[in-house]
Amino acid sequence: QVQLVESGGGLVDTGGSLRLSCAASGIIFRTYVMGWYRQPPGKQREQVVTITSGGRTNYVGSVKGRFTISKDNAKNTVYLQMNSLKPEDTAIYYCKADSPIPSMTDYWGQGTQVTVSS
Repeated sequence: QVQLVESGGGLVDTGGSLRLSCAASGIIFRTYVMGWYRQPPGKQREQVVTITSGGRTNYVGSVKGRFTISKDNAKNTVYLQMNSLKPEDTAIYYCKADSPIPSMTDYWGQGTQVTVSS
C-alpha cells in the first residue's frame, strides 16, 4: 500500500519559515519524481516545485529564492523548506510522487495546511 504522509504545516507570521516533510512508503522512492503542490483558498491546485530522481529541480517563479526542495532517499522523505513566507503562500500543500513509468499510477498525500498571517 502506497502512502505519502505530509507534516510540518501550521500558522506562521509573514516573513517566517516552515519546513514541510513528506514520508513515502510502498514505492521505490529514489526512482520517482517528487513534487510539492499547493491549493490556495478558492483556487486551483498548482505546482510549487519538483525534484527528479537525479536531483534536478524546477520551481515556480513565485517561490524561487524562498523555497528549497530536498530529499533523503535513505529515509524515503522529501522536504520543502519555506522561508520569507508571505500571506499569498497560504494554502494546503500536497506531496506528489510521479511514477517513472508513464502508464503507472501517480500518488498524492493528504495535504497539510500552511497559513501565513499578515
